[in-house]
Amino acid sequence: MSDTSKSLLFSSDTVRDIFLWRRKKLSLLILLVATGTWVLFDIYEFNFITVASWIAMVIISSLFIYGNLVRLFRKEEPNLSGLQVSEGTVVETAKSVKEMIEKGINWMFCLSVERDVLVFVRVVALLWLLSYVGSFFDFLTLLYIGTVVGMSVPLIYVKNEERIKKCGEWIRMQGKRFYEMVDEKVLNKVKNKVVKVKEKDKDEEKEEKEKEKKVE
Repeated sequence: MSDTSKSLLFSSDTVRDIFLWRRKKLSLLILLVATGTWVLFDIYEFNFITVASWIAMVIISSLFIYGNLVRLFRKEEPNLSGLQVSEGTVVETAKSVKEMIEKGINWMFCLSVERDVLVFVRVVALLWLLSYVGSFFDFLTLLYIGTVVGMSVPLIYVKNEERIKKCGEWIRMQGKRFYEMVDEKVLNKVKNKVVKVKEKDKDEEKEEKEKEKKVE
């Protein structure tokens, strides 16, 4: 396997293909591994070292049996050069991780500098909701739920993009109407009451000042 093909395993295009199930075998493998990991550690409460030791034993035993069978039947020994991790693969992976971290940092700084209050409120509300939901689950369960959602929601969105956009537009319009109704029936009344109270206070102050002048 060349460095170019190896680097593709860590590219953003590959990640997108996995979440959109364009590479069905790899997507299914990731989902099965995530499910098996969650079942072992969360439901059956196995220890990580125990499971890792079992997996290592199975791999070593399988390779040992396979190697002996190859020698027994006098076949050529398998070429294991493809299992080596090249320097190019490591560099490409490091670059991908670096780019993701930089994008996250830039996004946070842009959000903090952005003057759009609605975007800021939405992000804070989403993070608060995430922290609230996270208080009901342990980290492994939350990570598994995130994996399942990540493997299903993008695919559903791509297949039903037009319907979701129409639904989102309808929700946005209903929200706008609701805000206008609240602004008209509630906020305006509150503003008028505040203005009337202020005017009343000013009138009372004027009357008190006039009384004081008369007394003098």
